[in-house]
Amino acid sequence: MIRFLNLPFYIKLSCTLISIIALGYIAHIGQTIIAPLILGSLFSLLLVPVCNVLERKLKFHRTLAAITSLVLFFGLIVTLFTMLGSQLSMLKDDWPAFEKQITESFSLSQIWVHKTFGVAQAQQMEYLTSTVSKSVSQGTAIVGIALLSLSSLLILLVFTFLYTFFILIYRGHIVRFLLLVNRTEHHVIVMDIVRQIQYVVKKYLIGLVLQMLIVAALTFIALSIIGVKYSLMLALITGFLNVLPYIGIFIALLIISVITFATSSVTHLLLVVLALVIVHLIDSNFVVPKIVGSKVKVNSLFAMMAIIVGEMLWGISGMFLAIPILAICKILFDRVRDLKAWGFLLGEEEKGDDHFNKLLADLNIFKKPDDKKP
Repeated sequence: MIRFLNLPFYIKLSCTLISIIALGYIAHIGQTIIAPLILGSLFSLLLVPVCNVLERKLKFHRTLAAITSLVLFFGLIVTLFTMLGSQLSMLKDDWPAFEKQITESFSLSQIWVHKTFGVAQAQQMEYLTSTVSKSVSQGTAIVGIALLSLSSLLILLVFTFLYTFFILIYRGHIVRFLLLVNRTEHHVIVMDIVRQIQYVVKKYLIGLVLQMLIVAALTFIALSIIGVKYSLMLALITGFLNVLPYIGIFIALLIISVITFATSSVTHLLLVVLALVIVHLIDSNFVVPKIVGSKVKVNSLFAMMAIIVGEMLWGISGMFLAIPILAICKILFDRVRDLKAWGFLLGEEEKGDDHFNKLLADLNIFKKPDDKKP
């Protein structure tokens, strides 16, 4: 049985798996450096056209062009978060009503539990009191974790800003380095990879922003028609969270449901759930395939796996970076002969065998006429 195995293939596969595990371990222990470096690289690829316009059209020095691009980009982000923060501050006006609604709902749930399961309200309160006391006893640890998260976020933002700035300044130097470490006959492929990565990342990030705006607009229209309070704030929250693939919309649904339940009726809550489900269907079936999915040709299986692994390694930032990193890997795989099969594996399944047969021809593997199609 062993003699039928293609040993070189299994050796290559084993080395690949070992390399992936090693890279994952390095990525995990080097999160503080690697995550902002990748995020800064993506932002710099997005801002390269802006810098080129400032340098060529307005004759800015490269350093001044990089600073101007960064100030405009991060100023826009700060403006959006300031707008969201001003909307969140409005919640304090309805906090008494929110507290009253939660209290009444809690009382009704206690009565329902007593009638359904026969658990007295005193026993329910005793259980809740013991649970709360245990939570309070762990308050110091919770505060410590929260402070650590805030400090990590601050470090991520500062490092991302610095990495973006320096990559914009030294972008030509980095490209020349890539040419130096490759043979002259491969320079065409290297430049093609650089251009394709810049194109895909730029279009992906722009598509992501457009998707966020479209989802926020649809959510705002739906919530306004239903008559939900803070519809603009909730729409902005939905748009921001929708950046997280697959799970962002469900987190937004949970937040909006809680706020709607606390400030409105059950009927409004059901309408909100229905409206967000419709928005999600429109987003996943029309917006993503046309705006985002057309730029990143990665199949859903590996996209989901990348998001899960990204969350395990780097948390929320890893979930955001998973798809563009996977798209960049596919661009590299498609242009390196020994890795084209992996690029084929990451791509979407296409109708017919034209692409598959072309790939076989590129790899100098020929099928016999009587071979069965896979």
